[in-house]
Amino acid sequence: MMTDILMPALSPTMEEGVLAKWHVKVGDAVKAGDVIAEIETDKATMEVEAVDEGTITDILVAEGAEGVKVNTPIARLAEEGGAAAPAPKAEPAKAEAPKAAAAATPAEAPKAAAPAPAAAPVAKSGARVFASPLARRLAKDAGLDLSTVKGSGPHGRIVKSDVEAAGKGGARPAAAPAAASGIEVRKVQSLADMGIPDGSYDLVPLDGMKKAIARRMVGAVQNVPHFPLFIDVEIDALLAARAKINAVLEKSGVKVSVNDFVIKAAALALKAVPEANASYSPEGIALHHNADVAMAVAIDGGLITPIIFKAETKSLSQIAVESKDLAKRAREKKLKPEEFQGGTFSVSNLGMFGIKSFSSIINEPQGAIMSVGAGEQRPVVKDGQLTIATVMTVTVTCDHRVVDGATGARFLQAFKPLIEDPVTMLA
Repeated sequence: MMTDILMPALSPTMEEGVLAKWHVKVGDAVKAGDVIAEIETDKATMEVEAVDEGTITDILVAEGAEGVKVNTPIARLAEEGGAAAPAPKAEPAKAEAPKAAAAATPAEAPKAAAPAPAAAPVAKSGARVFASPLARRLAKDAGLDLSTVKGSGPHGRIVKSDVEAAGKGGARPAAAPAAASGIEVRKVQSLADMGIPDGSYDLVPLDGMKKAIARRMVGAVQNVPHFPLFIDVEIDALLAARAKINAVLEKSGVKVSVNDFVIKAAALALKAVPEANASYSPEGIALHHNADVAMAVAIDGGLITPIIFKAETKSLSQIAVESKDLAKRAREKKLKPEEFQGGTFSVSNLGMFGIKSFSSIINEPQGAIMSVGAGEQRPVVKDGQLTIATVMTVTVTCDHRVVDGATGARFLQAFKPLIEDPVTMLA
């Protein structure tokens, strides 16, 4: 039997990608789990593994091809015992149902024609083979029950076109993606329409990452009612503690940064004020069990937020090692999707650039994001006396549906003493 290998959706926001490299050629035998290709998404370069055994009969998309749409056939596999000649996958998939139906009574035929017989392999492997991630997301946005949608992909797998076809009977499926993206809701004027003449600038085309960032940020600003809270924290004690800790860790090659202290303090504050460690959903407010803190990392062409999972349980040295590794692999585009998707809270630090204070855009579905400015010496009043202290401005942008002003204030009240007396977070 011939099987089409499809361009996978490696993240919820992925719509297309670059087929960066093939690890197989026509005639190669592969088994489930073998790496067959590398795909560049808007966030990372990912390896694609085979899900079936067989022989590669065709390479349908050349190495280096850009803009390959999700669920586009990229290669063809002759499964063991199948025909060697290329054949569209859809035909064998449809041909299986009549065979099952022929052996059944007329009353049993509808059951045999359904994709249920393929359920056993799914349960054994645990993989989601009946619906692609993109199809699941579109179905959720449209309020469709995937069990009522017939799949046209390999082994009856539900793909994007199946969800779109199932939704043509109502207005919700067509409206939901536009509302979710936000960027398509209004017509965008050209630069010429806004008075900037053609030829007066150089145009750099949008790559996948820039498009994804545009969709997510416009959606977040339009759909999330947000507000900022500002607080100043003194970090002289933190800087002194950091110097002592790094002196102890010097032999091991580990170096703790101010941002590592911030991540640890934010995680502990989230556990102290669990209402701030939350996400909005139409079904209710999700109160997260752990503080999974995402840290903003600037990479070529955009931004990515790898996650320190269960940060409240980790030591400063563990956070330092993990954050350094994640940042390095983020810049190399070597992160796995599960390392940058999700998280319950984000930290963005521009202090190293001398930025005094700023407000970040919320990273949905998280309920809040922290923006960290530069530490600088400022005049402060203590016990009626004017003195100098190293002060850092911290801003928390909150999703008002989840974190109201009082909750955000309590979170910052828990965060401030941890930063100003860092020994309390080492206990």
